[in-house]
Amino acid sequence: MRRTLLLASLMLSASASAAEAPRSYVLKAARLFDAKAGRLVTPGVVVVRDGKVTAVGPGASTPAGARVVELGDATLLPGFMDAHTHLTGEPGHDYRQDLLDELQRTVPERTLEALPMVRATLMAGFTTVRNLGAEDFIDVGLRNSIRRGTVVGPRILTATAGLGSTGGHCDGGNSFRKGLFVEEASRGVANGPDALRAKVRENLKYGADLIKVCATGGVLSLNSDVDSPQLTQAELDAIVDEAHARRRKVAAHAHGAEGAKRAVLAGVDSIEHGSLLNDEVLDLMKKKGTWYVPTAMAFQGVRERADKGQMPEENIRKVRAVDEARRQALRKAIARGVRIAFGTDAGVFVHGRNAGEFALMVEAGMAPAEALRTATVHAAELLGVSSTLGTLEPGKLADVVAVPGNPLEDIRKTEAVFFVMKEGVIHRHDAEPAPSSAAR
Repeated sequence: MRRTLLLASLMLSASASAAEAPRSYVLKAARLFDAKAGRLVTPGVVVVRDGKVTAVGPGASTPAGARVVELGDATLLPGFMDAHTHLTGEPGHDYRQDLLDELQRTVPERTLEALPMVRATLMAGFTTVRNLGAEDFIDVGLRNSIRRGTVVGPRILTATAGLGSTGGHCDGGNSFRKGLFVEEASRGVANGPDALRAKVRENLKYGADLIKVCATGGVLSLNSDVDSPQLTQAELDAIVDEAHARRRKVAAHAHGAEGAKRAVLAGVDSIEHGSLLNDEVLDLMKKKGTWYVPTAMAFQGVRERADKGQMPEENIRKVRAVDEARRQALRKAIARGVRIAFGTDAGVFVHGRNAGEFALMVEAGMAPAEALRTATVHAAELLGVSSTLGTLEPGKLADVVAVPGNPLEDIRKTEAVFFVMKEGVIHRHDAEPAPSSAAR
């Protein structure tokens, strides 16, 4: 009986999106963003059949029986991708209450509470995400349920538990007194190359699509400096070697230069955050082709919480200390031509605000068209899904979003997504485009 009620609840969540069964569509707008070329095409036309794009551009013909969707003075774009999310939580107004809730609520409760978060992400235009860390395999359950269609949300590639050392950023128990918990370390914690290699295998056994590793301390963890390296070169080498042997990519949380350098030398696929990257590491990343996922929105979200006193004082001191260095690192990475993919660390702030990252990258010196490419073709390459996603081309999955006006003239138009299609299913189609956050 309980199982039947839970399934009914999940199905209700799915139906609440007003999703339509896949069929043929012709999407029309004033313009279309060609993510491969980084330019606009006018007018914008995308033909969709059975969940895939079949034709693009003004010369595309309307198939018999297709539904024509007129979107007006808008821009069609590939579904956005966020390469760094945490879909199983978000901050409240009282960090002490958040901590208590996390300790007291059951896994089913926390899973159900994640449903609005995954839905908000999709409604914001993000049809694919990479989830870099979650407990109790809630992320794996969300991914699988979304694939089956029982839950509405973005396509998820997930890392399950982040790997790290005892007392490090990936060790969630490092702020509690010894002996309080039966298991005193987080599931991904190990020490030494062989033990961490075994953790990679364990994560893959239980459903991980990729591996996330904490190479340095963090802003939001306690008992460790932001820039302190937390794994040896041998440990990072073992993690990357094992993951790559299993054809899985590795994302490295890394703020400090030394820890990031070790991660890049080990061959990680991406550096996350990178707030204290120096010239040496940025040059090494450029040479090796390592992706940089700057998560500027995370720092904005944390600053907002810090200004309201919604964080422990130690964390507030950390974010203040690295904020300007983080800005400089992003500017330098853009100027050097380091490969940059879109990622926000959503979950550090409220889900659904992901698109705010576009404006922050433009403010740091990135051209608007290139900012859009970070969340489309570049993110698709990092995630390993370029063959099916990232551009609006015949044969690819029909993930399409629409924003009002021209985002190359005002990048904040990306924060006003009013149409979302994922694999040929319309999940959002507002009667009128919503105003951007800049205009609210």
